[in-house]
Amino acid sequence: MNPANTPATAISRFRWVICALLLFSTMVNYMDRQVIGFLKDFFCTPTAAGGFGWSNSQFSYVTSAFLACYAGVTVFAGWIIDRIGTKLGLALSLIIWSVFGVLNAFVGSLVTAHMIIRSLFGIGEAGNFPASIKIVAEWFPKRERALATGIFNSGSNIGAMICALFVPWCLIHWGDERGWKMAFILTGSLGFIWLIFWFWLYEIPSRHPRLSAVELAYIHIDDEPGSNDAGADKSKVRWIKLLGYRQTWCFFFGKFLTDGAWYFYLFWLPDYLKKQFGMGKSEIMLPTFIVFGTAIVGSVFGGSLPLLLIKRGMSVYHARMTAMFFIAVCPLAVLWTQYFGNVSHFGQMASSLAIATICIGAAAHQAWSANIFTTVSDMFPKKAVASVTGIGAMAGGLGGVIIQMLSGRLNDLFHQNPQTAYLIMFSICGFCYLIAWTVMKILVPRHQPITDL
Repeated sequence: MNPANTPATAISRFRWVICALLLFSTMVNYMDRQVIGFLKDFFCTPTAAGGFGWSNSQFSYVTSAFLACYAGVTVFAGWIIDRIGTKLGLALSLIIWSVFGVLNAFVGSLVTAHMIIRSLFGIGEAGNFPASIKIVAEWFPKRERALATGIFNSGSNIGAMICALFVPWCLIHWGDERGWKMAFILTGSLGFIWLIFWFWLYEIPSRHPRLSAVELAYIHIDDEPGSNDAGADKSKVRWIKLLGYRQTWCFFFGKFLTDGAWYFYLFWLPDYLKKQFGMGKSEIMLPTFIVFGTAIVGSVFGGSLPLLLIKRGMSVYHARMTAMFFIAVCPLAVLWTQYFGNVSHFGQMASSLAIATICIGAAAHQAWSANIFTTVSDMFPKKAVASVTGIGAMAGGLGGVIIQMLSGRLNDLFHQNPQTAYLIMFSICGFCYLIAWTVMKILVPRHQPITDL
């Protein structure tokens, strides 16, 4: 039976169970990652008032240490996952980041100790996205990959939303001195529950006992002739060879120029709300919950947008890049954040208006992310997807380090007027996507799939 002519109801949907597993692993990944953003206020509170007494720059050293290690290891994580397989690769990744996520609660107030633990934590987190993107390439046809990526990637927002409520609750319920430790311990422990379902339900498509022959054929319906995907489960690719392709650098710069914006929202949004509007722990919970909740809509809608364009007759890659252009325009809204956030002009509406612009920026990033990840499987055979994703994730981490260091330095430099620091940061976050799209289009002006790996 030709899967192209098979009614949708006749094709089983076990691939979406796999997508749900990826959603929950990404949710846990971002819960563990986001905890520290909601602890910044406590870490930067003077020791005389019961905090750690860190400066903004010292906090940025900790987040930068995580991102630098994450970036450095991600490229190798993708290479390793392409060799040991996605089942074991993602499981090992989650075990490592969960262990060090818990250990973060036992290092006291020393900046250096936190930098070391967060660096080791970053080693584990480095495997999540290379493995997940490869799994999507293995389990979904090209027409559905952006949607599947958007759905599992929304786990990052769900994790951030949970942290927006859970971490302040820990601080309020147990007090700052014990609450920060409990936040690390409880979120870090959650991943071990996921492992049970992972080993129970996951296997690659060619060996999965629950996958029907019709659904397996449907998964390969969009494979390029000559793409060498038939042996993708076992064949290997030389990592260094990937650097010779413009398509690799297209993904590299697309991630390098834009990931920093998301890490800025992730680690500095609570600090912005406190400094701009004087919000306390309990007051920060709702707006951050709303921002990351809105980003879920962006992730899913951004993933579904190319599918709508494909149904109107566009090729897969053309639909992807067209969708990404419209998405890249949306973050320009954050250029208005500080204007609308001016309390003297807009009074009590200022915080709501500023949060609304940040919601647009966060949602646009997740829509962008759902699509840029999928460009890898558009251009490369499945056997190279994790390696290329690792290279791009490394680039995104490096871009994140630059943004973290810049955020810390600007907040210390303009400590008496933090609004100026955040005006600069929001301006960077507003323009970076259009710049990235332009660079990507220059590098790969037309769809050029790789067929010689």
